[in-house]
Amino acid sequence: MRQMRVIAVAAGLIAAMILMPGFADASPADKAEQFGVGAQYGTTHVYVAAEDMDRFTASFLATFGGTSSPPSTVTVTPTPSTAIWQAVKTPVGLVSLFGFKTPIPYPFGQERTGYLVTDMDAAVSAAKKAGAAVIVTPFPDAIGKDVVVQWPGGVNMQFYWHTKATSAPPLQSVPENRVYVAPEAAANFIRSFAGFARGKIVSDNAQAPGAEIGRPGDSYRRVRIESMFGKITVLVTDGHLPFPYGRETMGYEVTDVSDTLTKAKASGASVLVEPFKADGREAAVVQFPGGYIAEIHSAAK
Repeated sequence: MRQMRVIAVAAGLIAAMILMPGFADASPADKAEQFGVGAQYGTTHVYVAAEDMDRFTASFLATFGGTSSPPSTVTVTPTPSTAIWQAVKTPVGLVSLFGFKTPIPYPFGQERTGYLVTDMDAAVSAAKKAGAAVIVTPFPDAIGKDVVVQWPGGVNMQFYWHTKATSAPPLQSVPENRVYVAPEAAANFIRSFAGFARGKIVSDNAQAPGAEIGRPGDSYRRVRIESMFGKITVLVTDGHLPFPYGRETMGYEVTDVSDTLTKAKASGASVLVEPFKADGREAAVVQFPGGYIAEIHSAAK
């Protein structure tokens, strides 16, 4: 069975479709410490078999709308490798789609998100001070630099930086990076990432409804963080998760879940978790052609 993984490598490749805004609303002090640029520059990297790329792109765009770039052959790691790459831009989030033609060099394949930073060296230094480990040191790409860091709890992310600043409009809705961590690691992850990102904890629910992780009648801790990098939902669990929970690394906010699922199914996606309501939301989980699993949610009606 094909495995589909979400990683964050060479996010600078999507420069042709996403652009960099200024900091008109930031104070001088904020400018010195804020490394995030905007949620519209956060990328989810999706890996599928090369022969599944067209089916994934068609289904994803039919579900959420948007556009894609033509596929191109690229090297996106600091060691020799070859992949077919395609940028997929939707109103609810950006995807870099990869179909590797060679084995994937370690540790690539484990990062979930690529975040644009204002200053690579300063961002790496600040991340290390906040508790992150640099697992792939900075390396050049065609238009900037990339690095991969690991936060407490084993959460891998990538930062990227562009030589030339550009700009892009905000997303229609900001996707949620869904991070599953163990109770022992939760405090360190939240403190480290939120401190680095200058993030705000918008909610911390120690009794969130277990239906959100496939365990109706139970409860778990759910923490939501927002920053210039976007949204992160931290799901603190004991790891007793029914499939597909824990496999969905991103949650997409839509206007109407039922309408979105109709489009998804018509375009070849499968519904793994039928719509349910919890904590003021309606949510479902789908799998797109090629294996990518995503949560989809809207405000409950």
